[in-house]
Amino acid sequence: MELQVYRLDGSETGRTVTLDPTVFEIEPNDHVLWLDVKRIEANRRQGTHKVKNRAENAHSTRKLYRQKGTGYARAGDAKSPIRRGGGTAHGPQPRSYALKVNRKTRRLARRSALSYKAKAEAIRVIEDFTFERPSTRQLVEVLTAQGLAGRKVLILTGTHNPTVYLSSRNLPKVRVLEARNASTRDLLDAQVLLMQESAVEVLNRQLTTAPVAA
Repeated sequence: MELQVYRLDGSETGRTVTLDPTVFEIEPNDHVLWLDVKRIEANRRQGTHKVKNRAENAHSTRKLYRQKGTGYARAGDAKSPIRRGGGTAHGPQPRSYALKVNRKTRRLARRSALSYKAKAEAIRVIEDFTFERPSTRQLVEVLTAQGLAGRKVLILTGTHNPTVYLSSRNLPKVRVLEARNASTRDLLDAQVLLMQESAVEVLNRQLTTAPVAA
């Protein structure tokens, strides 16, 4: 698949880039996409939830009343989970929610996400660019010229581009990432991928090393 490369003002450069068919034209695997997104979402959880159990509750250990002769059920101290202010039984404790997904599976998920975007014609390639200093106005002008104003856009750069990244922070629907760091969730979450020429080369080089699914 070949895509036209556009200038910042939205005009065509006359150049095209080739999207590797083993990256952008495979049959997407929905189950693998689900696995990888589940992994990403799970790994974002802090797992710091905590309640006090019976041993940690700050109450006296005195037996509330004698064992026999009261007519009431046997009772120990006030830390009992069945009493108001007592410890919590089987409550949440700190834990890790991290999930492991094999590297080949993660790569297949990214290729599947990119193939979905290519099939939906939601990929636009732009020449490499940067700004002298961070400027939200300049970035908005670039997006408007590309016909992407108001859409949820993920801009993929070939290398770390701090000025473009800083220019996007005031735009709620725009994200800027290095192509090599874009996860499956990042790719699926965007309506349109605006990729610099060098970003296409990075993805072609990075993801073709994985075996192609049958």
